[in-house]
Amino acid sequence: MSTTASRPTPRATTAPNSRPPPRNRPALLPALRRAAPALLAYVAVRGTGLLFLTVWAHRQGHGVWPILATQWDADWYLGIAEHGYAHGLGTAHNANNLAFFPLYPTLVRALSLLTPGSRASTGLGLAVIASLVAAWGVFAVGDRLYGRRAGVLLTTLWAALPVGLVQWMGYTESLFTALAAWSLYAVLTGRLLAAAWLAALAGLTRPTGVAVAAAVTTAALLALRRRFDVRTLAAAVVAPLGWCGYVGWVGLRVGRWDGYFAVQRLWHNELDGGVETLREMRRLLLHAPTPELFLVMVTLTLIASVVLFGLAVADRQPVALLVFTAVLLAIVLGSGGVYFPRARLLLPAFPLLLPLALHLSCASRRYLALVLAAAVVGSAYCGAYMALVYPGAP
Repeated sequence: MSTTASRPTPRATTAPNSRPPPRNRPALLPALRRAAPALLAYVAVRGTGLLFLTVWAHRQGHGVWPILATQWDADWYLGIAEHGYAHGLGTAHNANNLAFFPLYPTLVRALSLLTPGSRASTGLGLAVIASLVAAWGVFAVGDRLYGRRAGVLLTTLWAALPVGLVQWMGYTESLFTALAAWSLYAVLTGRLLAAAWLAALAGLTRPTGVAVAAAVTTAALLALRRRFDVRTLAAAVVAPLGWCGYVGWVGLRVGRWDGYFAVQRLWHNELDGGVETLREMRRLLLHAPTPELFLVMVTLTLIASVVLFGLAVADRQPVALLVFTAVLLAIVLGSGGVYFPRARLLLPAFPLLLPLALHLSCASRRYLALVLAAAVVGSAYCGAYMALVYPGAP
């Protein structure tokens, strides 16, 4: 059901093939002041989750820092920062680090030369800083489309996702979301070449960077249909360079044209059109006598994401946002790989939360407070459960 009738009118966005005059670009400090409520809300939500995790971990005799900085995927990225990439394909399953994209470990390695402490501390600090940049970008997109209130609520909802704890772990989700959000914002403000360079960096951060590239390239091609412009054409070419560059480099490194995809097969990550996703959903919801709570949460997140995408289409979100979330959903739902990280893989898909943010922006204060309080408490509990109880990686 569309909420268009009760929402604010979307703000006009700059045509993608035109460059807004400099006087229309907000200065850094005024823009930061405008985003301050969203950033404060973000820190409050994530701080609550961290406090809950700390108390729970202390009662179990666990340290919080290793959980956030050195385990699971963080350990792989730290290994790449320390020792570099594998030189061949190999045959061992779940063992080839070429599956992990290079921007985050490269930044960790570079920054660790300039900062005190270990590489793990540097990586965690980078993730936290990137999360704040991401929160600002999420706000900027919401504010640009529907105003400040919607932007603040969008940021708060993104912070309160069930797997929001990952935003403050040594993972790539925060860095990727920051690049994706600001790339999409650049598209909305007509700066396609800037959007393309950010998309290229996103393509060096995660496999799903192809979703950002697809969004920017689509926007550029649509702009070219209206009027030819060299910068717009350059944007269409630049956007996929990061993703294509790394995939091509892996092929050269292992000596076969499909090298990256061969690595993914060793990790059991192949697209099967959603067969494995549907099979696992059916097993958890219909056949498992006592399904694992975390996997139930993952399943509900996937179902909710599909529903929210339908609302986003009905609400006629900008094409770039729809392409980004559509490609991201197609990759996550269509994968035949492991099931448990699917909710985390959808964490950067913040445009899916816009229908909820718009609905809440028109709600009463009491209803709004109840919904946000439930979301924050649920996020804190799910994050701690994911890190301390669930035996697998987040």
